[in-house]
Amino acid sequence: MSASVASGRQLTFSAKPWREHLEEALFPPLVALLVALICGDLLILSYGQSPAAVYRLLLEGTWGNAYGFGQVLYKATTLAFTGLAVSYGLRAGLFNIGGESQLAAGGFAAALAGLALPVGAPLIIALPLCMIAAGAAGGVVGAVPGYLRTRFGAHEVITTIMLNFVVLALLNWFIAGHLHVPETLHTPEIHAGVLPRLADIDSRFHGSAANLALVVAIVVAVAVWFYLFRARGGYELRAVGLQPDAAEYGGISVGRVWMRAMTWSGVIAGVGGINYVLGYKHYYEDGFASGAGFLGIAVALVGRNHPIGVLVAAFFFATLSQGGLAIHAFVPKQMMDVLQGVVIIAVAMSVPEVTRVLRGAHRRSDA
Repeated sequence: MSASVASGRQLTFSAKPWREHLEEALFPPLVALLVALICGDLLILSYGQSPAAVYRLLLEGTWGNAYGFGQVLYKATTLAFTGLAVSYGLRAGLFNIGGESQLAAGGFAAALAGLALPVGAPLIIALPLCMIAAGAAGGVVGAVPGYLRTRFGAHEVITTIMLNFVVLALLNWFIAGHLHVPETLHTPEIHAGVLPRLADIDSRFHGSAANLALVVAIVVAVAVWFYLFRARGGYELRAVGLQPDAAEYGGISVGRVWMRAMTWSGVIAGVGGINYVLGYKHYYEDGFASGAGFLGIAVALVGRNHPIGVLVAAFFFATLSQGGLAIHAFVPKQMMDVLQGVVIIAVAMSVPEVTRVLRGAHRRSDA
């Protein structure tokens, strides 16, 4: 994306071809995947097992059957939301580590909205209301560190980490003391705004938690892509992320962009709460978001902060997570955690070289 500041404060910019966006989003993760596979081979051999046999079992337990594939889709949906939330903030130069509390707050608000609506409320009305509640709750949690950053200069890494403890503790207190089914830590079951599962559409997915929140995640990814790379506000956000001083000189209010970025980052994570609450369990349960926010950071980094790359990375990490259960009889499922770390390191190492090769290829093709 090329941009220039002209006529004082007038911003003009042109868009990259779709092909370049696709290459930048997909090539680095693919290179990292190849590196991870090589490291995985070595780890499997160290346990005296055949890499081909283990990978075959992994594929059979994930993509090879409808239930396993449904579980991959379910896990990828939550990771897509948290990954998009983190990547959105990173585009503005902000590191949102509060995805876990924002996701939990969104799920809790969606459950409250579902409980408040009358039984039998039409899905076309109930679902948007629950999603608005989830997004608003996540947005409020995200706006707090945004305000502290713009008003007092408090670093968002510290404030989002602290808010994770505060928000999750408050939700735990509210559930345990005021709104729970006896002898449990979850709300009563909701009956409004419930998302259909894929099993309701195709019986082969019977038993899996996959639901139509996946469609919402894809729509959100497309919306984020359009805003970042086709809208003026997205250009301002990326300009601030690249060089805030230059953006301020060009007429962009850096503080306003930071506030908006953290708020919408929280909104995206908050909406992700519908995957568990409306699509799977149909109630809010304390601890359902455990780990999802932090794994979303890895998804965003591997996906290169690009919405397409984030979706691919979410699917990949979800495959590793579900695959760890499938291969447990051959090798420890913790090997998948090791591979996740290898992928992140491989992306960090391969991105500069892959970017250099891609840019060289584009220059030769344009010549």
